[in-house]
Amino acid sequence: MVELIAVYGPTATGKSAAAIELAQALDGEVISCDAMQLYRGLPILTNQPTAEQLALVPHHLVAVWPLDHEGSVAEYGATARAAVDDVVGRGRTAILCGGSGLYMRAALAPLDLPPPPRSGVRERFDRLYEERGAEATHKLLAYRDPRAAAAIHHNDRRRVVRALELTEAGSSLTPDEDTLWNPPQARPAAMFGLRVDAETVRVRIATRTREMFDRGVEGEVRAALAKPLSSTARHIHGLQDLAALLAGEISRDDAIDRLDARTRQYAKRQRVWMRRLPELRPVETVAEMLAEVAR
Repeated sequence: MVELIAVYGPTATGKSAAAIELAQALDGEVISCDAMQLYRGLPILTNQPTAEQLALVPHHLVAVWPLDHEGSVAEYGATARAAVDDVVGRGRTAILCGGSGLYMRAALAPLDLPPPPRSGVRERFDRLYEERGAEATHKLLAYRDPRAAAAIHHNDRRRVVRALELTEAGSSLTPDEDTLWNPPQARPAAMFGLRVDAETVRVRIATRTREMFDRGVEGEVRAALAKPLSSTARHIHGLQDLAALLAGEISRDDAIDRLDARTRQYAKRQRVWMRRLPELRPVETVAEMLAEVAR
């Protein structure tokens, strides 16, 4: 039986439920690989496990960072690998679960990451994007790093800003030699990708988005926006749409439509990540995963 299992897949494919089912079957514990679920204060918006789910099996790295914390992949990776070592060291199965592909890789192996940016650089490019707009900021990226610009849509604010930030450090979001995908894993892992048809995912995303508003996502965002937010927390999926709603700039229906559309776009990008993660075996059920690890 393997000691470490990784469950990846686009949003709304049922990863959390699958990880819990695996943990119950294998005497395991779940370690989140979701970049935004690390933050406290936005459990609805970041779709964190519910209290009922948390009571079923132990979970790690959910709601561990305050909203003013400047998180990084390197910090997360070191923390996640330590959590894996702790779980396995106690004789239990560690189950990595999430839809952030880079965080999943960082949890499996130390990555050859670019140097950290200087203080204030990310904020400067974020303001530039806000003030001059998506296309003008993307043109600057095309001048500084044409290959990165070609790989990033101008509306993908987070990645455009990140790519510009890296140019300041003499690095690139798309380096000449991509050493990100083939480092030796810290320990052997069985990696599975949950495969659900696109139409089912679309319906689930629409349903979940409306449920977020029914559960009170506006209230938790209002409380979060009253606190200091790090630049990484400001990029939490959907936060800007909710901020626009609370500011009276858009209607509730507009906010729902925007969040639904952004989530569908995110799911498409996650499907691309599924093709980039080495050793990933596409499956549709937990039973398939259990049969694989039992071999």
